[in-house]
Amino acid sequence: MIMTKFTPDSILSPQAFLKDFDKFFVGFEDQVAKMQKFHDDFAKNVPNYPPYNIRKVDDTHYVIEMAVAGFAESEIEIEIDGGRLVVKGNVNAENETAQDYLFKGIATRAFTRTFALNDQVEVNNAELFNGMLKIALERIIPESKKPKKIAVKSGKGKQLLTEDTYDKAAEKL
Repeated sequence: MIMTKFTPDSILSPQAFLKDFDKFFVGFEDQVAKMQKFHDDFAKNVPNYPPYNIRKVDDTHYVIEMAVAGFAESEIEIEIDGGRLVVKGNVNAENETAQDYLFKGIATRAFTRTFALNDQVEVNNAELFNGMLKIALERIIPESKKPKKIAVKSGKGKQLLTEDTYDKAAEKL
């Protein structure tokens, strides 16, 4: 038995994860390149504010929940840009009044969060309620990708397929 030692870097590295990918999958080079670019662009400097959850509701529906206490609807922007969902929170300085805080633990600083979306995922809705921003996502499966049943037709009587009978059967289809 061969034991492989995994380090945190080798487990999280897309190169290590995808090194044998091309042995089993054909035509996925674009997706692998997108994953590599996403990793290079976003994984190096991952912010931790604001905190968020990504929930899978069912096979085709997802919800991104973000804790954005202190932000008004007018201070939050959501846009889709090139397969990326970008959520921005901009602090309106006019709303901040000069008050004397003994302790200010509620952060109201500007933020930008980016999520990579599959080509088939669309944003359905976004709502802000009690300091939680909820973004509803749906994966749209095209008809051509949905499973379908193919009816099997049988010929009349029992016969062996020869080239002539195979050609005639193919013509009927």
